[in-house]
Amino acid sequence: MARRKVRLSFITNDGSRKSTFKKRKKGIIKKVSEITTLCDIKAAAIIYSPYDSQPEVWPNPTAAHSLLTRFQNMPEMEKSRKMVDQETYLKQRIAKVREQIRKLQKENREKEVTRVMFDCLKGRTLQDLQLRDLNDLGWVIDRHLREIEVRKRDIKEEDKEDRKHGQLNQVKAAQMETAAAERGAGVMRMSAYEEGSSQMQVQVQVKQQQPLQLAAMEAQTLEQLQIMQIAANRQQAHQNPWFVDIMNPPPPPAGLPDQTMGFMHPPPQPFGDYNSHSAMWSNNFRFP
Repeated sequence: MARRKVRLSFITNDGSRKSTFKKRKKGIIKKVSEITTLCDIKAAAIIYSPYDSQPEVWPNPTAAHSLLTRFQNMPEMEKSRKMVDQETYLKQRIAKVREQIRKLQKENREKEVTRVMFDCLKGRTLQDLQLRDLNDLGWVIDRHLREIEVRKRDIKEEDKEDRKHGQLNQVKAAQMETAAAERGAGVMRMSAYEEGSSQMQVQVQVKQQQPLQLAAMEAQTLEQLQIMQIAANRQQAHQNPWFVDIMNPPPPPAGLPDQTMGFMHPPPQPFGDYNSHSAMWSNNFRFP
């Protein structure tokens, strides 16, 4: 729960005033004791009241008398440098309040003239304005123009900085692209070199394997030629008339025994024999 604000005015009730005095007196003595302990300074408190016959002195009358004597022996300038009476305090307070009022009046006047300026931009005439109003309006317009010029200059500076940063970024990007291209070219050269080396190794291996492959191919070709020669000789033999006659003899005439080869008969001799009369050809047979 928030503490209720105390109204600073004289308490008319005697009982309430007395109880308030006792509580505030204890609080003042407690604050003086705390400040002397925390800040290590010399302080004393003397409180007179209609409720006590003797004033209350803190910390004791001897310490308070010593402190008052020291204060009385100080130079007048040092003694009154930060001292104020009620009249001086009120004058200072009034001056401070007047300064605050003057600042508020100035702010209100600037706002009022600024509103008139914007109304004039919308079409309001200046016939109802006095000389003081016109002077204030001119001052406000000049201030806004100066602010606009400052803002334009700031925008130009920002644009220059942005362009400068953009150019720097472009240069950096170009440098990075160049470096990347150089690295890529280096990689391509290394790849081409490695590829060339591998191709040379393959060519060397091929050259080393070529004699063996050629020998194998020659042997295979020679074997194929021999096989083809044998097949051609067989085909040519089958196409000769005498070979066909031997393999397919004509049937015997009617009434004559079969002279063909049988299972129990010995095969006839293909060539003539001077000592045999069962030959298929005479001894005078010669090959053409």
